[in-house]
Amino acid sequence: MNAIRTDSRTGVFAALRQTPRPVVYLLIGVLVNQLGAFVQTFLVLYLTHREFSVGQAGLALTAYSAGAVFGTMLGGELTHRLGPRSTIIAAMTGSAALLTVIPLLATPGRFAALLVAVGAAGLVTQSYRPAAALLLGDLMPEEHRVMGFSMMRIALNAGAALAPLIAAAVILIDWNLLLWLDAASALTYAVLALLLLPNVATVRDAPEPTGERTGYGVILRDRRYHLFLASVLVGSIIYVQYTVALPLNITADGHSTGLYSAVLVTASVVLILCELKITSYVKHLRPPLVGAVGTAIMGLGVAGYSFAGHGAAPILLATVVFVLGVMINGPTMFAYPSTFPAPVKARYIGTHQATFGLGMALGPTLGVLAWERLGTGIWPLCGALGLFAAWCAYAGIRENHIANTSAAEASEKADATRDIEVSDAEPGTEASDAELGTDASDAATGTAVSTVTSGTGA
Repeated sequence: MNAIRTDSRTGVFAALRQTPRPVVYLLIGVLVNQLGAFVQTFLVLYLTHREFSVGQAGLALTAYSAGAVFGTMLGGELTHRLGPRSTIIAAMTGSAALLTVIPLLATPGRFAALLVAVGAAGLVTQSYRPAAALLLGDLMPEEHRVMGFSMMRIALNAGAALAPLIAAAVILIDWNLLLWLDAASALTYAVLALLLLPNVATVRDAPEPTGERTGYGVILRDRRYHLFLASVLVGSIIYVQYTVALPLNITADGHSTGLYSAVLVTASVVLILCELKITSYVKHLRPPLVGAVGTAIMGLGVAGYSFAGHGAAPILLATVVFVLGVMINGPTMFAYPSTFPAPVKARYIGTHQATFGLGMALGPTLGVLAWERLGTGIWPLCGALGLFAAWCAYAGIRENHIANTSAAEASEKADATRDIEVSDAEPGTEASDAELGTDASDAATGTAVSTVTSGTGA
């Protein structure tokens, strides 16, 4: 289903007023789930408290992170086959079950079983994300789609900011409550999805001539999307350095850990208070430009940590610049994969989120290695990589995918869409952009359109 068209009013309050009720329920579920998302943050501390070695705890965290990366790919495929609502229910129910079991396995003699359970928990817990993104993109009014993704990012960040405070209180009672409360929040999200979210049914790839690749084959030959994914991968590696290399830099310069806490609070407050307003302005600009400028500013903000040795003010200023870049490019970059045609949309979303998760998983290791070898030289390197990622974002985002039309309009404009894609294609390539444009046009004129079942039942 394509996003519903409404009037042309713009601004934060207009977007909030026009947000459909199912989207509100979706965002509430995301917030509730994130408020209990303790595992990845506290897993190492939890396992060392349960008398595992630091090495075993690190291995378990690696298993969870690897499961999370593959989970987004799994989530994209499940969303494509089952629909987003069913995927969210299955993912959150499975997550609740596994998180409940982990405390029972958290004894040194059951480490192998624990490792499997933790990896599986990462797999199913993160598999809801492509479904939530697809549902948000389909239900949000088209002119406010980017604002919708900004709202989702705020829900995620607000939950991430509050979760450690909840965890600090829970730990004083019982460490196992961390896992059980996480399970309860996941189960609550599953119940909300079952009772309140509409049943959006996706469709499988339309039949294609024998010998042509389908499914992920479309993504494999979409070279411009590869550039977009490169921007996401490099950008996420840069992004995570303010939680990895920056505290190492602050400690090395003799600053107190309170300064790093101030950095985290500053980043969260600025993002939560300002992102919607900034998105209301940048959503009117060309998406490739927004992605490129925001990514470049993010990289330059991280490069500003080069002046960390001069005191707290340069660090906090660099943080504000860094977060400004994230607020500019984040909603547009996260909304972009949801603009692809229905037969491939879920897989595009899953691939994007898997790439982002991979960058977040690789970032800490690469950041520590870079800090050990380059010291403060890591910051100019991040700035240069940010400019590279900005170029990839500009070259990789197709503007014609951002302005999705309704199913009827897509049918009427199918030939024009094909002509535009053919004109953009690079001659002499084995699989040009025109091939994807043809797939998109054919999908728009056939039955490959998502539909929403009325009501909240199955």
